[in-house]
Amino acid sequence: MLAATLAPWLQRRGIHYAWVIAAVTFLTMLVMSAALGLPGAMLLPLGKEFGWTTDEIASSLAFRFALFGLMGPMAALLMERFGLRQVITVAVLLVGGGMALATQVQSLWHLFLLWGLVLGLGTGMTALVLGAVVANRWFVTRRGLVVGLLTASSATGQLAFLPIAAWMIEQWGWRSAVFPVAAACVVALVLVALLMRNRPSDLGLAAYGDTAPMAAPVATPLPSLATPFVVLWEAAQKPVFWILAGSFFICGLSTNGLIQTHFIALCSDYGLSAVPAASVLAMMGAFDVVGTILSGWLSDRYDNRKLLFWYYGLRGLSLMWLPYSDFTLYGLSLFALFYGLDWIATVPPTVKLTGQIFGPQKVGMVFGWIFAAHQLGAATAAYGAGLVRTSTQSYTPAFFLAGVACIVAAVIVLLVRQQRAKAVPA
Repeated sequence: MLAATLAPWLQRRGIHYAWVIAAVTFLTMLVMSAALGLPGAMLLPLGKEFGWTTDEIASSLAFRFALFGLMGPMAALLMERFGLRQVITVAVLLVGGGMALATQVQSLWHLFLLWGLVLGLGTGMTALVLGAVVANRWFVTRRGLVVGLLTASSATGQLAFLPIAAWMIEQWGWRSAVFPVAAACVVALVLVALLMRNRPSDLGLAAYGDTAPMAAPVATPLPSLATPFVVLWEAAQKPVFWILAGSFFICGLSTNGLIQTHFIALCSDYGLSAVPAASVLAMMGAFDVVGTILSGWLSDRYDNRKLLFWYYGLRGLSLMWLPYSDFTLYGLSLFALFYGLDWIATVPPTVKLTGQIFGPQKVGMVFGWIFAAHQLGAATAAYGAGLVRTSTQSYTPAFFLAGVACIVAAVIVLLVRQQRAKAVPA
């Protein structure tokens, strides 16, 4: 097998195979998130072709977000039972197939089936939980940095492809924009099959930065289907879980549920066409790479609660300011810089806090439930903002409410300090 040959070759050159795993995971999450973000560019052309209202289309996208999040704890379970490679392979097949078949939709229920159910299941199996599991299994040192890198791939994939997609939609129609993502799924599938492995011990390695002597593999019972719900019940007994889940609900509400889904339609209300609007989203994605990686670096060194306080607070202010930016090039560029650096910089500190409080053995499933809250927030914003737009002919109330919610999240994360002393040690 290629991995078994490559790992010792890299080891002799001072490179740990964990970085190969991180690179393959980065690419996979990038492609999956591109598929997740692409429907945001389809709101206007789908409505024009089929006569569907904004809230009707957004309802299927909201279902996708909810399923994407609720799959998180199940994804952690599947990774434990079947391994990373098998789970990722199935996920990529679902997403690639669902995106390709979506070019044949004729009815709204087709959209629910393919971009709601199939896309939600596939992307949910390779969501941020995958990054958390890879970082905690393969890395002892640089864990926060790796979480930041993998998180950046997830957010950037959702945004970076949109300008190309918007241009393709203008030139050849919305169906044309689906095929590059489907082709990227094929590339990811090949790399996962050749290079992905479940744990360092599969290759006779210790995790990166682990200085303890490598112990012999110990057989552990596979988790049952009830395990995620048992973990949820145990975690829910601690108020800190609800603080992290509540703040992450607001995180999803104020990012991919609102901006990713409705930003292009919002800009259209102010006379800005799809390509420049998507370019602003791509600019956010570029700044997000810097912001999220920097957040991972900071989370290894500073108080994660205080980082979250600043991230949520500044994000809230930027969202309340956006409708009053006049949507000029200067105003949107300033928003892209400010908001992009903060897009999902909240993830590395949240993962770190989850691991510290609940321990490395449970971090995958506990964070899976916290991430489910994130996506329920995204689903709320995806549908709610569409409903507000249909009802009031304006997105401004939705953006103002999201900004206020972020200020609330900034305050409640500071309460984590009061709960940590009561947490069960890892």
